[in-house]
Amino acid sequence: MSFKRHPVYPVTFPATSHQLKHLKPGDVVEINGEIYVARDAAHRRFLATIKKNQTLPFPVKDALLYYMGPTPAPPGRVIGSCGPTTSSRMDTMTEPLLAQGLRATMGKGRRSSEIALACRRYQAIYLVSYGGCGAYLNQFVYHCQIVAYPELGPEAVYRLVVKKFPAVVVIDVRGKDLYQAEKEV
Repeated sequence: MSFKRHPVYPVTFPATSHQLKHLKPGDVVEINGEIYVARDAAHRRFLATIKKNQTLPFPVKDALLYYMGPTPAPPGRVIGSCGPTTSSRMDTMTEPLLAQGLRATMGKGRRSSEIALACRRYQAIYLVSYGGCGAYLNQFVYHCQIVAYPELGPEAVYRLVVKKFPAVVVIDVRGKDLYQAEKEV
């Protein structure tokens, strides 16, 4: 038995929609550059900030926001386990960030049809990384720093510098959804 090897596309963040338009659902990517990390508690604060017309605590334009809460770093690493959390928990809080210029989100699992439409409207993508592999994923992180809300602990906003961080495109800039394509087969 042989397995078909898929091409791997390098993507560097921050990234414009033009730089992401060639990606399609099912494409395997390796992420390089800066990514930001936030979960539920930080998202609630983001929405309050947007509602007050204030500046978000990270450079949102063309950024990738990863849904993850890291564990403490073991000796010799900059971060502990850093696997994705369930993305659908952020569905109701995502579109206002996309409207601010957020270019990509990453986590695990399906997103709502509203998120697929928002990805098309704002020319953004949704990526999944490998759930259950948080200890493996830390080898792709070269820098980790809290940039906002340190009192939230693992739910603070972090800035990561990554190299060849593995992910798969689930929703592309046209709003095409890999999970929807599976249903149609």
